[in-house]
Amino acid sequence: MFLESSNRAGRIEVICGSMFSGKTEELIRRLKRARFANLKVEIFKPSVDTRYSKEQVISHDSNAIPSTPVDSSESILLLAQDVNVVGIDEVQFFDENIVEVCVRLAENGIRVICAGLDMDYTGRPFGPMPALMAVAEEVTKVHAICVRCGELAQFSHRLTHSSRLVELGEKESYEPLCRRCFNSVMALEEQPSSR
Repeated sequence: MFLESSNRAGRIEVICGSMFSGKTEELIRRLKRARFANLKVEIFKPSVDTRYSKEQVISHDSNAIPSTPVDSSESILLLAQDVNVVGIDEVQFFDENIVEVCVRLAENGIRVICAGLDMDYTGRPFGPMPALMAVAEEVTKVHAICVRCGELAQFSHRLTHSSRLVELGEKESYEPLCRRCFNSVMALEEQPSSR
């Protein structure tokens, strides 16, 4: 099922941060470098993420790499055969079993590179991300720029009034904010509206 792993050490790398922080851009950069080194690379993304393309991972800057959309984390194990490197984008949208899938891949000598939001729109840890970050050999936190004050931003503030946890969107739906601006906006949103 997997390439002979006796001479290769597997590892898990997590790239995390807010929306518009360059997570996918960094994922694509690492995967393209692996391909340049003649390593066999497979890229996966959750099938629910169809914002730019059904079969490509595309950054906000329109940098792209072909990918395979999957419905569950278990599908990655079935499809990641005879590879050296596995890339997974929008990992926060996968089920909790994604952590075990990544561990199994790494234990089979595969370099696993995941990118995803570390916090949801309320500022809470997002899905499997905390557990995945805990078992990773390397965690890279990237930052956007706060659209309100220009400081480093690590929060993804939702501009729409939906309370669904998963709400796909872009600049019309989200803005990156620093802690101070995020807390100020959240405090205003929690106040009862005056009538």
